[in-house]
Amino acid sequence: MDKDTVRKVAGLARIRMNDAELEAMALKLGKIMGFVEQLGEINTDNVAPLASVVDIDLRLREDKVTDGNCVDDVLANAPEKTQGFFVVPKIVE
Repeated sequence: MDKDTVRKVAGLARIRMNDAELEAMALKLGKIMGFVEQLGEINTDNVAPLASVVDIDLRLREDKVTDGNCVDDVLANAPEKTQGFFVVPKIVE
């Protein structure tokens, strides 16, 4: 990766870099891109995708619909409330 490409990427990311930093970053990003290219050369045709490197089954909770039973907790920090609901300014006439 060259300095001009790094300068463009830094500009897009809104990161200010001087010429010395651009040169150092170009070397680092070049090494990273080389490593990624090496990974692309590996044959993964017979490799199953992994969701996790640990082979465990997660316990799942029962999927049932509830109202949460926490109206008071939800409304505790509301600036204004009435009859269990938030009070908001009217927007549409």
